[in-house]
Amino acid sequence: MPRVFISDKIEAGCIDMLKGAGLDVDNRPGLKGGDLKKAMQAADGMVVRSGTTVTAELLENPGTLKAIVRAGVGVDNIDVPAATRKGIIVMNTPGGNTVSTAEQTITLMMAMARHTAAADASMHGGKWERSKFVGTQLAGKTLGVVGLGRIGREVARRAAGLDMKVVGFDPFLAPDRAAELGIDAASGLADLLSRVDFLTVHTPLTPETTNLIGAKEMAAMKKGARVINCARGGIINEEALAEALRSGHLGGAALDVFVQEPPPADHPILKLPNVIVTPHLGASTAEAQEAVGLEAAQLLIDYLTKGIIGFAVNVAPIDKAELTELKQYVDLARRLGLLHAQMCQGAIRKVELHYRGDVARRSTKLITAAFAAGLLEYRLQESVNIVNAELLARERGIEIIQQSNPKQGDFATLIRADVTTDKKTYTAAGTLFGNQYLRLVQLGPHHLDSYLDGVMLLFTHRDVPGLIGFVGTIFGKHNVNIGQMRVGREKVGGEAIGVLNLDVPPSDAALADVREHPEITSVTVVTLPAVGEMPSWLG
Repeated sequence: MPRVFISDKIEAGCIDMLKGAGLDVDNRPGLKGGDLKKAMQAADGMVVRSGTTVTAELLENPGTLKAIVRAGVGVDNIDVPAATRKGIIVMNTPGGNTVSTAEQTITLMMAMARHTAAADASMHGGKWERSKFVGTQLAGKTLGVVGLGRIGREVARRAAGLDMKVVGFDPFLAPDRAAELGIDAASGLADLLSRVDFLTVHTPLTPETTNLIGAKEMAAMKKGARVINCARGGIINEEALAEALRSGHLGGAALDVFVQEPPPADHPILKLPNVIVTPHLGASTAEAQEAVGLEAAQLLIDYLTKGIIGFAVNVAPIDKAELTELKQYVDLARRLGLLHAQMCQGAIRKVELHYRGDVARRSTKLITAAFAAGLLEYRLQESVNIVNAELLARERGIEIIQQSNPKQGDFATLIRADVTTDKKTYTAAGTLFGNQYLRLVQLGPHHLDSYLDGVMLLFTHRDVPGLIGFVGTIFGKHNVNIGQMRVGREKVGGEAIGVLNLDVPPSDAALADVREHPEITSVTVVTLPAVGEMPSWLG
């Protein structure tokens, strides 16, 4: 049975859920060094929180590990590129802590506006300083929300309930959708910054979002504006923030996250009076902890028992219904990739995938990844699957281009792959007959109808009488049974191609005899999976 290793402390409900699904659970939080590596290598899936750092070194030899789930949103403690290179799916749990983090954002904004923390400290010091802590009301103020994912939208919804005006910026959310949510969509970050009284960020930490709000951006904000960060340390530049607060340009800040956690005692932000800080409490509610644990368990159960991918950060997610619909397309694309890998000569430079008909309406990103996996798995010793195939192709200088046309041609669905090497371009196309039969319908300029499974012999020749009988006689002599035979030609007596489906691989002697015919110009043996045999990574 699949094994799941839990490397950080997690709620009992997660463990019970995994065991209830029939998974073997190795629950040993706090392991370090060699013990951590051994436990990870022996597992099929792994659950981490923020305590475990999954480094490239740790992933160098991942053993049987196929998936890592972060019980939380941020995956900055996981080397995602290294995991991707090893074909390991990385998933997170974006839904579990959404409400808790949104509430923390609103809490810090309200506390900052009313000087709640400073007033509380004053009272505990035996003072009564009403005039010192005059605040500002939120009603009528403008809140800028950068990043309108789950948490950003929940923050916006709560702010609207406080009678605030909400301006949002997210390059992946259409303005009309933002309007439906009651958010005024800014045309860009600069447009948003100049309009807001309060600014909150809710983006992942990536190279693009690191220092997203720096000195230049803060200078563009209104004098006295306030900023909040409950997302990830580093999105707001801490040095620039400290300077903007000291100069009086910004009126305050509230931070739940830092670049270094915990921050050093001499951190400049901690010395400023107009800052509220909390120790990364966004998801620290009993409800959120339970929810992310259960969500992490469900993600691994779905993947390890059904092959369903959800909330992945390094591969296209795929649900059960979509997986059922795509299985045959994915299988067809992978077989075309395997066919090309064995048919092509020379170094592969470019792949052009053309999707036509029904397949063009599907998730072609997954189908493209399946083709790349088939193309590379035959040539590479390292493990290749839909997670790392396109990355490995790019690393080897292979350009992958895809085009889609939903209009049907000669077939209800067609996948054509043109693979260019440093010698020539090779073309192969396949289709589905019904819901389960895979067929090869084009090789080069030749159209045909051949099975895409088992041992295949491809031979190019001139269309002359007696040639097919010659080939059949040779294989009969060498005790090789021909299961199917198909021929494609452009015109009578012209260039043609033959495809034989053989029961067993032909011997070198048999191939040598076939090549003796003066009208046969090339002979290639291709081995594909048996009928219905799916790749292990498809579940």
